[in-house]
Amino acid sequence: MNHKRPATDPLIVTVLVFPGVRLLDVTGPIEVFTTANEFGGRYRVQIASEDGAEVMTSAGIRLSADLSADDVQEPCDVLVIPGGPEWETLIKDDALLDTVRQLNEKSRCTASVCTGAFLLAAAGLLNGRRAATHWRHSRQLASRFPSVRVQPDAIFVRDGQMMTSAGVSAGIDLSLALVEDHYGAEVARSVAKDMVVFMQRPGGQSQFSVRSRVPHTRQEMLRRVLDTVAENPGANHTLTAMARRAGVSVRHVTRLFDEEVGTTPGRYVEQVRLEAAQALLETGDDPMPVVARRTGFGSPESLRRAFVRHLGVTPGAFRTSFRTTGVGTEDPAPAALSP
Repeated sequence: MNHKRPATDPLIVTVLVFPGVRLLDVTGPIEVFTTANEFGGRYRVQIASEDGAEVMTSAGIRLSADLSADDVQEPCDVLVIPGGPEWETLIKDDALLDTVRQLNEKSRCTASVCTGAFLLAAAGLLNGRRAATHWRHSRQLASRFPSVRVQPDAIFVRDGQMMTSAGVSAGIDLSLALVEDHYGAEVARSVAKDMVVFMQRPGGQSQFSVRSRVPHTRQEMLRRVLDTVAENPGANHTLTAMARRAGVSVRHVTRLFDEEVGTTPGRYVEQVRLEAAQALLETGDDPMPVVARRTGFGSPESLRRAFVRHLGVTPGAFRTSFRTTGVGTEDPAPAALSP
């Protein structure tokens, strides 16, 4: 899908809304696409509900729809399926699931935000595919829909025409990625600057900020290796293991990393694992041994050394910095450097 579209006919983005939808899941992507129009993009955004009526969001704000699902006649370039706090009820709504399937058939790319992945999974659209959702719900997505290959640490995942993203703000990350696909990195970068958001967020729920900084490579087998590391940083990623996955020699994979990525395989793996650890420390309360094991560092001491070497702080100090915004405090004492 990495094709830059000429500024000819506008690309159509259809956003499905329903009672109880989360407001930012809807407005975040819309803001990205409409802001892109100020920098050379050409998007036409339309909001559809099942019957064309307005809906009440989970925030208590009413949203008007432009048309009903049945009135969506022409194919759309992007279909956005947002989520909602009451996703357990939504996935039992057969009419809503039928609407999701109906709209998906008319879409070139279907993208979910947060718990919208549950709607796609319940509609049978994620069977056999990799997917992401909010970290709090990733285990439930995996257990309820075992045919879905859940990527618990990813900000967003692309698998064929389907894209799924993590928590609510990750819909912005996903939408920026689509803008870059359609109109190039400069347009996406301009949108990110205008919205004062990261083009590639450092850490967050995913390791994809490291992966997305790597220049595009024409080597398909190298792309597979890079994606495998990013998707599962805790797995075995020794040089020998990566060479075996790629089907080439250790010397060849080392040369490819040097020529295509500009670093060594070991440094790339450590960068990915470091951002994966940042994500877990920012969003969860797992003890350090668990964080170290899940991200491939093995031990808290190895994790600590990597943090100090690259970030200049310990994992404990890093986690503490995300416990408060600092608003409302005066002359706060520096956080203690705990392991």
